[in-house]
Amino acid sequence: MTVLYKEDLSAVLYSEEEIAHRVSELGAQISTDYDGKSIVLVGVLNGAVVFLADLMREIRIPVSIDLVAISSYGSYSSTSGVVRIMKDLDESVESKHVLIVEDIVDTGLTLNYLVEYMRSRNPASVKVAAMLSKPSRHKAKVNIDYLGFTVPDEFVVGYGLDFAHRYRNLPCIGVLKPEIYAGSDTPPDL
Repeated sequence: MTVLYKEDLSAVLYSEEEIAHRVSELGAQISTDYDGKSIVLVGVLNGAVVFLADLMREIRIPVSIDLVAISSYGSYSSTSGVVRIMKDLDESVESKHVLIVEDIVDTGLTLNYLVEYMRSRNPASVKVAAMLSKPSRHKAKVNIDYLGFTVPDEFVVGYGLDFAHRYRNLPCIGVLKPEIYAGSDTPPDL
């Protein structure tokens, strides 16, 4: 299989097959943990859309979905933790089981804000599913209930993660070559 943008990657961390296998495992675990319940999957735009779509097809209990868009302020390599909700939920999550679906947890500051924001809506529970986590960059204690993979402190793209609106459609997760983003003002999806 030809990898799109292959020349822009220094390494492929996870192949399409590895990702599919892990998402299937996560879906099975979520289905078991929430057996007899229904859940609201809250996808974080735009990066989590690919993971959300694949994950919900692997969950074997009733699910509904809603989407939020958030913006955090800071430089392209870091976030200040100042968060603004750009698109809020369309439906109430009061008394419902909420599973936040995130593409990557970098510093954890934005995710912590979002978890507390969801808790303020009086749900039955709030948990987190993240495709990726960069523990070396965590600035806040984060609780990821369902984690796909841990990645090194590298600029990763693919499977929903982008740089300058490119690479989201890569079926794999890879490390972007530094010369591609060096000197850029464009913030990555962190």
